[in-house]
This record gives sequence, structure tokens and C-alpha cells, in this order.
Amino acid sequence: MPRVAKPLSETEIKHAKPKDKPYSLADGKGLYLKIKPSGYKVWLFNYYRPFTKKRVADTLGEYPVITLARARSKRNEYLKLLADDIDPIEHKLEKNRVHAEKSKNTLGAVATRWIEVKSSQVSEDHAKDIYRSLELHVLPTLGKVPLHKIRAKQVIEVLEPLAAKGSLETVKRLIQRLNEIMVYAVNTDLVPANCLSGVSKAFASPKKNPMPTLSPEQLPELMRVIANASIKKTTRCLIEWQLHAMTRLGEAAGTRWEEIDLEKNLWTIPAMRMKKKRPHKVPLSPQMLVLLEVMKQISANREYVFPADRNPRTHVNPSTANMALKRMGYGHRLVAHGLRALASTT
Repeated sequence: MPRVAKPLSETEIKHAKPKDKPYSLADGKGLYLKIKPSGYKVWLFNYYRPFTKKRVADTLGEYPVITLARARSKRNEYLKLLADDIDPIEHKLEKNRVHAEKSKNTLGAVATRWIEVKSSQVSEDHAKDIYRSLELHVLPTLGKVPLHKIRAKQVIEVLEPLAAKGSLETVKRLIQRLNEIMVYAVNTDLVPANCLSGVSKAFASPKKNPMPTLSPEQLPELMRVIANASIKKTTRCLIEWQLHAMTRLGEAAGTRWEEIDLEKNLWTIPAMRMKKKRPHKVPLSPQMLVLLEVMKQISANREYVFPADRNPRTHVNPSTANMALKRMGYGHRLVAHGLRALASTT
């Protein structure tokens, strides 16, 4: 019968002196302490691999960082794996690989992959707005945190300053977007569950305030003010274009000449630019045709009907219309989004 090793004691280990050559002290069941001439002591576990039956040793750690009790605990974990024909070294390598993979899947990295999918479901401008809000409010703090380490408390702490300022609508949208990211992560097997599903309960619900708009009776006055206002011609035409087209501001600002069919008197907004990802057709009224004639002289052969001043290769910023309305004295009476509500009642 093979000789059974006598279990080591802490006293024996502490008093074990280095020799000219490395030597080992066995604790039994494959565990032993190797002592080098330098005095360095390290735990090793010796075993036969399940299928190849090749004898190998795995390092468990340095003594006294790894105590005798901890070394025995690790040995017992390895023995349980071997009982199930699992190689302890391969098991450790796989755990390290999974951990490294999880560490790469930070909130920022996963948000980038998620927005690529989201971009196929919403308009280009809306997708940019979504990601911009995350970049502004969430990713600076949590972007580098591995997704599996994200906790509801962390997200709540990041959003609390926004809620304290009264920006509850922004908080609501950010929570919705973070939940979508987590659902994407669950569906792609990056995390087992969505730990943010209840975060919205930590904040008050935003009050629903309709966009400021005007009554139909006030429309003639608005048109006169727009006509006489000291604003750029592009901005004036954009406001009137949106009012006639009854579209969202971002859709109006991003109008491309290729979307205009003058033979059919039709403006076709492609699905990729629409919030609900469906193409939308707008008949061109005589007033809209006049606006196109005016803008043709300004935009020349550029891509967009309403080009930006600083970079004509892009379209005018949608917020330009709101700023112009504010300068005209309509700051608290009307915003560009409210033009749709005004147009729908006339």
C-alpha cells in the first residue's frame, strides 16, 4: 500500500528551513509545499489528468499568502472536480477566460453594439440623440464598468442629480435606454438577468406637459411675425416647411433633395429617417413648392434642402427653429415640436 502522508501543521511549515536544493513537504491527497533554496514556499497540487492520465502539478499560491487551511480548501475543490472528470487546470483557464470576456463587455462597449441594432429600428437622428444622452449622463461614470458588475444602486446614484434638478423626463428616457441595453445583454448571453428592471421605481414620474403651441386663430399673426423677423432665410423656410408638412422637426431639418419628386409633387421620407421606421409620403402644397424654389438658390447642388451655415455638407441643427421662435417672442408660447399640434388643428 502507498504510504499515507502525515498532515502538515502550521508550526512545521513555519520552521521549515531552505536547503541547498528545493524539497517538498507533503500534506496528503496531492497537496504539498515546495521550499526553494531562496526560502520561497509555494503550494502545489499534484494529480493525474482525467483522460490522458498524465501527471501534472498546479500552483495554488505562495505561503503564507495562501495559508494551510486555504491550500487544503483549494485541494478539496480540485478533488471534487476530478471526481466529475473535470481537469482543474483547464477549469481554471476557462474561468479566467470567461472573466476576461466579461471584463471586456463594459457598459460602454455593449451600449455601442446595442445602438447599432437600435439604429435599424429608429431614424438616424433619433439614434444619435439616444446615444448622445448616454454619452452625456451615464457613460462618463459607468461606461468602463463591466456589465455583469452594474448594479441598480450605481445607476440610481448617477441619475439622482438629474432628478434633483427636475429633469425627470430625461431620467425616464435614460432608464428606458439602459433597460433596453440590459435586455440586449440578456438576449446575447452577456448577463443572466436584467438587474435594472426596477430602477424607475426609485424616481417620481415626470408630469406630462404638452408642447407649447398656438390656437388656429393665432396662426396668421405667427406667419406675419415669421415673415418680418430678422432671421436667416434658411431658418424661416425651415419653420414654414415644418408647418406645412406636419412632420417632426428632425425630419424637416434633414430633408434631402433626393427625397423630393417634383413631377409627382411628393416628398418621401425614407423609413430610416422616421421614428417608427416606416416611409412617409408628404404631398407638396403650392406653398412648399415656393419654399423649395427659394432654398434651391441657397443650397445649390448640396445634399440637404436646409444646409447648415458652418458646414453646408450637413443639415441645419433642428434646434435652430426653436431658438428663432424664442427670439421672436414665442419662447413660452410655442416650440417647433408644437408646430405639428398647431398644424393638425388647422
